[in-house]
Amino acid sequence: MDDRIKGYAEKMGKSYNNMLEEFGTIRAGRANPRVLSKIMVDYYGVKTPIAQVGNITVPEPRVLQIQPWEGSMLKVIERAINMSDIGINPTNDGKVIRLVFPELNEERRKDLVKDIRKKGEGAKVAVRNIRRDANDYLKKLGKGDVSEDEIKDLEDEVQKETDRMIKEIDKAVEEKSKEILTV
Repeated sequence: MDDRIKGYAEKMGKSYNNMLEEFGTIRAGRANPRVLSKIMVDYYGVKTPIAQVGNITVPEPRVLQIQPWEGSMLKVIERAINMSDIGINPTNDGKVIRLVFPELNEERRKDLVKDIRKKGEGAKVAVRNIRRDANDYLKKLGKGDVSEDEIKDLEDEVQKETDRMIKEIDKAVEEKSKEILTV
């Protein structure tokens, strides 16, 4: 790939990776420690991710267990989870916090699939915007001392990368949707 458009391809890849990260926070009825990745706790005045103040394990398919390294953090973690938007009430037994993920009903699964498709569409829009930026850049190059044929070749390369990324996004959306809909 030509160095002049490599940066645009990297930006497209970042949009795709960002979408995959967002997919990781969608809970599919199974316990996944990544649902806690955005929850911060107050650790001696510093906002800290839960994973950095305790050990997160998955003892059963639908249970997350958080064992803080300091007993005093139990209440802080519990409060942070209650204030978050994950919609699960933690249970605290004095040593560990457990999060039990309920089975998803069919309506909730369909809502999650809609959300996944919306995130996928957002990633496609981002990729297309990057393609537009790349093409604008190439038009500016064309006004300089770069030949029209070379510009056309670069535009084709940008379009091929765009098509490839959109295929990857569609594939990821399809896989995540299938995962959610599988009971």
